[in-house]
Amino acid sequence: MIERIHTGERSSKIVKHNGVVYLTGQVSEGETIQEQVRGCLQKVETLLAQAGSSKEQMLRVTIWLADMSDFQGLNEVWNEWVPAGHAPARACGQAKLARDVLKVEFMVDAAY
Repeated sequence: MIERIHTGERSSKIVKHNGVVYLTGQVSEGETIQEQVRGCLQKVETLLAQAGSSKEQMLRVTIWLADMSDFQGLNEVWNEWVPAGHAPARACGQAKLARDVLKVEFMVDAAY
């Protein structure tokens, strides 16, 4: 069975299937990469909780940066946020994001 939560015209914010939660890409506005990362991770935590999961249950995180020069700033916030001993598999690459003001987008898969 597939469960979709907060479904809109284009996507569902959460899709649950076979013990895995898939979150739609999360973005946030802010002046700095650190502000945007904090906003994204707060949204990730909220959605995971709504799905019956948590950041301790993350399986894989894909991070898209608009500019790889923000990699260090991303990691400053990420390293404080990710639970010790529960780091997911992670990939980070550079991509053109949907709006010019966006610096980062997170895609998260987690167990529930």
